[in-house]
Amino acid sequence: MIKKKIPMRKCTGCQEMKSKKELIRIVRNDEGEFSLDATGKKPGRGAYICGNADCLEKAFKNKGLERSFKSAVPEQIYEELKAQLEGVRQ
Repeated sequence: MIKKKIPMRKCTGCQEMKSKKELIRIVRNDEGEFSLDATGKKPGRGAYICGNADCLEKAFKNKGLERSFKSAVPEQIYEELKAQLEGVRQ
């Protein structure tokens, strides 16, 4: 029996390697807009984060998203992502 490879990604908040399906993708499209990508198929540059608000706070403190996207992320974006993240969990 052939073992199927499980894609692993690193959370930008807690810096832990987890399977891609456990994480939520944050996408920056060509226009510079940020959004959550629950499907993992939206076009654009992506970064991954765990499904809780604590990891988003850690990513804000250690500038994990800024490093992933190689550009400044406004604080307003973090607030919007936190609200969307709470909506995804419910």
